[in-house]
Amino acid sequence: MNRTTTAREALIAEALGDVALLLDRVDGLTSSMEAGRLALAQASSDLAERVRLFDTDIASITQRAQVRAVEYIVRRSAETARVSNESQTRAMGDAVRHAVAAEVHPALQRLGATLQLLVQRLEHPRDCWLTHAATATVSASLAWLVAGSFCR
Repeated sequence: MNRTTTAREALIAEALGDVALLLDRVDGLTSSMEAGRLALAQASSDLAERVRLFDTDIASITQRAQVRAVEYIVRRSAETARVSNESQTRAMGDAVRHAVAAEVHPALQRLGATLQLLVQRLEHPRDCWLTHAATATVSASLAWLVAGSFCR
């Protein structure tokens, strides 16, 4: 046999051995790739389930946040309305006090002074009669003097 043929056959045999090793490795990788694919599919399914649960939790949290926000807005609106109502009530009371002080109080003071005079007259009725009697006496005296001066 020829030396080149032997070397060529040796190289081919070695290459075939390497290909056989390579094919064994590919077979091993195929099974491990299949196991990896199955694990990846399971992880994807688990992730999808977790995302669904997360979406449900987020929707629940969002709903609760909306309810609390509406409750807060209602509570603050009611408080603001109450404070505004109290403020308006105080302002109207002040306006009424100022109007009474400016318009009614002077009239009441005048009426009070007049009533005080009437009360004093009612407390001392003879003072009123004495005044009338004095007026009548003075009037009669003056009439007598005037009449007497014309008659002479």
